[in-house]
Amino acid sequence: HHESLEEIENALVNDEFILYYQPKVNMKTAQVIGAEALIRWNHPKRGIVAPGNFLPIIQGHTLSVRLGNWVLNRAMEQITEFKSKGINIPISINVDAMQLQQHDFVEQLKKLLIKYPAVEAKDFSLEVLETSALEDIVHVSQIMQSCMKIGISFSLDDFGTGYSSLTYLKRLPVKELKIDQSFVRDMLEDPEDLAILDGILGLASAFHREVIAEGVETVEHGEMLLKLGCEKAQGYVIAKPMPAKNILTWIAEYKPNEKWQNTKTISRNDLPLLYAIVEHKAWLSSILSYLQNIRHSPPILNDKECHFSKWINDSAMEIYSHNKEFKEIQFIHHKIHDISTQLIKEFENNTLENLEISIDKIKKLSIELVNLFKDFENTK
Repeated sequence: HHESLEEIENALVNDEFILYYQPKVNMKTAQVIGAEALIRWNHPKRGIVAPGNFLPIIQGHTLSVRLGNWVLNRAMEQITEFKSKGINIPISINVDAMQLQQHDFVEQLKKLLIKYPAVEAKDFSLEVLETSALEDIVHVSQIMQSCMKIGISFSLDDFGTGYSSLTYLKRLPVKELKIDQSFVRDMLEDPEDLAILDGILGLASAFHREVIAEGVETVEHGEMLLKLGCEKAQGYVIAKPMPAKNILTWIAEYKPNEKWQNTKTISRNDLPLLYAIVEHKAWLSSILSYLQNIRHSPPILNDKECHFSKWINDSAMEIYSHNKEFKEIQFIHHKIHDISTQLIKEFENNTLENLEISIDKIKKLSIELVNLFKDFENTK
């Protein structure tokens, strides 16, 4: 550990660290709304080293403060360079807990703004991990308030992975909540992650906070977020982190995603429809895992106990009973549950003739059901 610390300190002295930048966009308007500065180690032997391989080593060490100060300085330099080339996008900078709680943190920021006169407070924001912000809530809140007085805003990073207490959310004067990528990544097939994400969006609205999602890896992730009302995002499907020299070209070549621009926010009354699609995918995955001996027990097979059936019984039937697509969904939904129940019965009794054919049949019905869900959502 001591050798690793020494190597990182030498890398700082030898100027081996660099900043990459990952763009942020408004998926609805296709506007580039900013970029996040992300540190990398340009190791002389190992090449570009990701932060996960060296930042944990210096956590809680004074070296983390020195490296954090380097990041702030380098980001200010880059903002100055960007502005000279006509790139006026806010840069978000990650701040370590130890660095944030230094007694002269605010004074250091003021000195940087004097050192780089082209940089204004609105040209950057500071990202603080939710878990680190809660270590000393009173002190951190005071520091944030002092920064806000000179125009610097804060984003609460990885929101949802810490305590996420309503009291903390009330006391921390952050402008933006950043939804952790773990919830975004699995929300298409995990109804619980979808519920958490929907809950965070509700909290953001209730507390008048802006919100951005990280870890958007597919077009489908973006569509789901837009349906839930989240327009701002970053992730690999938009752009991977890149050297500063590539940003100008990327912005010039960035094209809006037509699917995103045509996706509308779903009404609260129809939110169960989104849950129905995600729950069905999770249910199908459990069925297949059981048939392949990965899972020890099958999921609930009764089609009356899923989100979709509950939605039908609660309100949908009264509203959409005359809708052709809705009736077809009901039929396929019931059919797929019946076939799956029979299939599992045969599987457990060792009377199943061809497992692969049966699985393929369920998969085809599932695709048909999901497509019907989407058609209904678009036409109703």
